[in-house]
Amino acid sequence: MLAIWGLITILGMIVAIASRRVSPLIALFLFPVIACLMAGFGLKTAQFALSGLVSIAPVVAMFLFAILFFGVLTDAGTIEPFLKILLRRIGKNPVLIVPGTALLALLLHLDGSGAVVFLVAIPTLLPLYQELGMDRRILACAVSLAAGVNFLPWTGPTIRAASALHTTPLALFKPLIPVQIVGLVYVFAVAVYLGHKESRRIGQTNSMPIPTSTIAIIARPGSRVLFACNLILAAAVLGLVISGKVEPAIVFMLGTTLALLLNFGSVREQSKAIDRHAKAALSMSAILCSAGVFTGILKGSGMLAAMAKASIAHIPPGFAPHIPLVLGLVAMPLSLLFDPDSFYFGILPVLAAAVQSFGLPAASVAEAALLGQMTTGFPVSPLTPATFLVTGLSEIELSTHQRFAGPFLLGASVVMTIAAVLFHVIPL
Repeated sequence: MLAIWGLITILGMIVAIASRRVSPLIALFLFPVIACLMAGFGLKTAQFALSGLVSIAPVVAMFLFAILFFGVLTDAGTIEPFLKILLRRIGKNPVLIVPGTALLALLLHLDGSGAVVFLVAIPTLLPLYQELGMDRRILACAVSLAAGVNFLPWTGPTIRAASALHTTPLALFKPLIPVQIVGLVYVFAVAVYLGHKESRRIGQTNSMPIPTSTIAIIARPGSRVLFACNLILAAAVLGLVISGKVEPAIVFMLGTTLALLLNFGSVREQSKAIDRHAKAALSMSAILCSAGVFTGILKGSGMLAAMAKASIAHIPPGFAPHIPLVLGLVAMPLSLLFDPDSFYFGILPVLAAAVQSFGLPAASVAEAALLGQMTTGFPVSPLTPATFLVTGLSEIELSTHQRFAGPFLLGASVVMTIAAVLFHVIPL
């Protein structure tokens, strides 16, 4: 019976979010609470919910302060010099412009926000693409590839996967570092290929510099000393986070406070800087808290274990070891069917519990999912608003973007899945 209640909870949550009648925050909280009460757990429901909140608190704090940290550094102009140099270097040669587009998107994606990448990179480079007669689909494809493959520990899918399995984002991300490097090589290989192809099409190979007026990056001016201090701070924070020697949430909290003190001299300026990024940070943090309640109730009530047990009965023992591999190969297309909250908080925990029963690590399915589900898949998924930013800013139709960029994004997912097998991240 618990398996049925768990299934009702997950399906209800997925349908509610997909129908857009309620927000993920409401669906993730309300459905498990109602199901747990109806299953007869009474006031124990609150205990289960609280245990989920406690387990997810470090992840919420890390996400919240990571967004604020990178937002403050961006406001301070830390990234601006690199972007200006890049845009001047690529000139008006398509062979350089397309890889430069991908590199620009990677730099902009340091804060983990795909929307920021698209809002800055596409308007900045669109006039250049139009001036040279370059295909706007290539612009949309290049920024999508770079943002999709760049799944950092503080990006949404990684945070969700870690929250669903009650582990740390860094624990999932570290084994994937060599896999992501392979993915980035693929991104730039595709960018070079598209650049050469476009160069031949339009017959343009000169490398004239881009006028300064074309460079539309806006940031807070600062001295060279301040810029150097921000750069050192960013390197120190990222180094500590990746090293794993200090809890990431504490590192980002410290980094945020130091960045605010360095760049904004008054309480008023510091408050404004926080306010500029608070909406994005708090919105996702609230959803993560609801997700903690969701997984806490499903786990504490035994619904998750019951669903996993029921699933195991229908999985041939010979197929079980291949579940992570299959998931990695289909993860990108699954982005067209499941929004990130439904998949990572509804589907992933069941898959993880199922593979654990066959002796496989739960992390293997999470890492497989991160190779495509709302990473390489999000820029073409109609379930995410960022997709419509790409198409709207690039002035192309969604179907056109999906047909052009989709195969390249799927290719990135497949290449990384193969790399994950070779690096023994995904069992074969």
